[in-house]
Amino acid sequence: MNRREKAVENHKKGCNCAQAVACVFAEKLGYSEDTLFRMAEAFGGGMGGTQGVCGAVSAMVFVAGAIKSYGIEKLPETNKKESYNTARILMEKFENEVGTIICAEIKNKQLCSCDECIEKAVELLEQSIGE
Repeated sequence: MNRREKAVENHKKGCNCAQAVACVFAEKLGYSEDTLFRMAEAFGGGMGGTQGVCGAVSAMVFVAGAIKSYGIEKLPETNKKESYNTARILMEKFENEVGTIICAEIKNKQLCSCDECIEKAVELLEQSIGE
């Protein structure tokens, strides 16, 4: 089963969109699925259930930052510029392909299903990290 399929399966099991995306990158990030599940919980429902930024998009940015970051031990050296750039590129690609990054707009305009947003976020992340 590939990451996209596993992410959709996670969603069907009860993960929110952010958790479904974040958890499939557990091995890549070096965290347990449970840890990522907990960290991503409040990003669901368009950030805290507000239907703002799509949870799948939030998790996509979260994972990209975790991959690009140098970590706190390297301060004052950081990789913020690259992390921010990667996040912007990923969000732009998602918006270009789906029509928006806002959960309420995706749902109200029926642009795609949550599962399709999850698959798109995982696909874009995989492309970004060369997998």
